[in-house]
Amino acid sequence: MRPITQLARERLGIPEEQLEAYGRYKAKISLDYVRELKDRPDGKLVLVTAISPTPAGEGKTTTTVGLGDALNHIGKKAIICLREPALGPVFGMKGGAAGGGYSQVVPMEDINLHFTGDFAAIALANNLLAALIDNHIHQGNQLGFDVRRIAWRRVVDMNDRALRDIVVGLGGTANGYPREDGFDIVVASEVMAIFCLASSLSDLKERLGNIVVGYTVDQKPIHARDLKGHGPMTVLLKQALAPNLVQTLENNPAFIHGGPFANIAHGCNSVMATRTALKLADYVVTEAGFGADLGAEKFIDIKCRKAGLKPSAAVIVATVRALKYHGGIEVPDLGQENIAALEKGVVNLQRHIDNVHNKFGLPCVVAINHRAQDTDKEVQLLIDRVSSQGVKVILARHFAEGGKGAVDVAEEVVRLCEQPNSFKFAYEDTATLWDKMKAIAQKIYHASDITADSKVRAQIKKLQDSGYGHYPVCVAKTQYSFSTDPKLRGAPSDHVVNVREVRLAAGAEFVVMICGDIMTMPGLPKVPAANSIDVDENGRVVGLF
Repeated sequence: MRPITQLARERLGIPEEQLEAYGRYKAKISLDYVRELKDRPDGKLVLVTAISPTPAGEGKTTTTVGLGDALNHIGKKAIICLREPALGPVFGMKGGAAGGGYSQVVPMEDINLHFTGDFAAIALANNLLAALIDNHIHQGNQLGFDVRRIAWRRVVDMNDRALRDIVVGLGGTANGYPREDGFDIVVASEVMAIFCLASSLSDLKERLGNIVVGYTVDQKPIHARDLKGHGPMTVLLKQALAPNLVQTLENNPAFIHGGPFANIAHGCNSVMATRTALKLADYVVTEAGFGADLGAEKFIDIKCRKAGLKPSAAVIVATVRALKYHGGIEVPDLGQENIAALEKGVVNLQRHIDNVHNKFGLPCVVAINHRAQDTDKEVQLLIDRVSSQGVKVILARHFAEGGKGAVDVAEEVVRLCEQPNSFKFAYEDTATLWDKMKAIAQKIYHASDITADSKVRAQIKKLQDSGYGHYPVCVAKTQYSFSTDPKLRGAPSDHVVNVREVRLAAGAEFVVMICGDIMTMPGLPKVPAANSIDVDENGRVVGLF
């Protein structure tokens, strides 16, 4: 690793005084410097997305890093933009999220753990607002909160199913009024979404003030600004809002900032980081979470719409193993050649290509994240099956070889960035909230219809009538399937998407539609990744990948 201040100066032209170093290898870029960049022209924005995730793994982050290294390898000035890993998945099912093999961002342990403290600041801001609500009620409830209609939940950056539904205020009158409450994971907090969509410190403060935290008895909204909570929340987030700069194993610059999940939030790194990178590089490679039906859809319909961004090309990541899993093969048998299963599972890849290329109008390439067990016949089948869609399939070896292993992908991305671009959204701003949800379900998920019970329909209508109908929709659903059933692999069609719950995110300026059995507070698996994470006698972290 190179000292981050040296890398920033030599590679990006950032003066040392515009950096706040966190040790030798991490730094934040000052907001003053970010503002100075506003008149510079933008580079090309490249989205990395993927097929529907499986237990076999796809390697979207690894490919993002490998592609960034490859672009620099062929002489382009490129920066990658990633989300910060959440501690819940790091110690739960997924493990770390800093790439893999020779395509990693470093220092990996720091990035996967506390990093620069951004998540702690987001959690504190969220929970300060929760404390202000309960204190206001305890001190006389001048704003007239209906304690049955408080909409703000607490958060913690850990998978803890026991905290999903709790009761607070027990223990007598000194402890406030007892009421039902609950915890979400930090990445599901509206504060996280606001943090990642804010374009400036003043925009952050205004959005925080717009948060609807609850309602009066006559169902009038109460905002964070009514509690005077937006000011101190902004103070807690002021330092965190500055983008984080680290490096890849090949000493190329990487911005890692923000971290909303794509199955329960909008799944993209911060607008601040992406915009800053676009001013500093010719090519910016950014990742959106999970499959293209979730991450890419929200990247386009929420982030690009709100921030005025326009991607030039997209990369769809797949593995032979994962596609055989979509073809019905279980994990222990994925290492064996199975043309029949691959033939059956490739429909998942084809559906994602159709969405990205035709529904969103982006030129794209498929990057097969190579594994040693892949056979020539399997790779050739993918090339043959996808060629009819007018999209190239390229075998990428960045995990084993670093940037030079993804040069072919990089050269195709450069070519695609110069192609005509018919970028478009899945729905128009003027559509109703119900019609926006239906458009996503029918166009992107290939569902036949959407449903909701009368209570949820009434909530959606009330939001529409209250002036929130122009907001985009953020769908919270399982990442494992185009449907709301995680067991339906491949490319299911004609299923029905049920909207179980609706939440207003007035500060983030979107409406969350919670579908199926998805939880905003995940639980730990039977054997959590935490069981393998330790520190040896020399202080070296082991078991963190």
